[in-house]
Amino acid sequence: MAMPATHYARSGDVNIAYQVVGDAPRDLVVVPGWISNIDLFWEEPHVARFFERLASFSRLILFDKRGTGLSDRVADMPNLETRMDDVRAVMDAASSAHAALFGYSEGARCARCLPPRIRSARRP
Repeated sequence: MAMPATHYARSGDVNIAYQVVGDAPRDLVVVPGWISNIDLFWEEPHVARFFERLASFSRLILFDKRGTGLSDRVADMPNLETRMDDVRAVMDAASSAHAALFGYSEGARCARCLPPRIRSARRP
């Protein structure tokens, strides 16, 4: 699979890098942990295969949290509410009205604080 195009969502005054892979009817947002780089993930064969498998049954939405990867750098650590706003901003930019969340590492805490299936600000 070729590396997907990277897009940017605006969350407050920060640009959040994201990618969308697959076209299944259900959206799955991966909420990253401490460090992420959505372009570099595709260079690691095991991670790329994992994402390809997720995209086989979902419209997979990947993003770099603020301050990491391709997203804008920030001066301080964002609080949990800001992280949740970033997830919603990515969903809005990806036209995802309703999604399941998959969080790992620190991202699991953020995903756990949002309802199991969340709606973005643009509710249908």
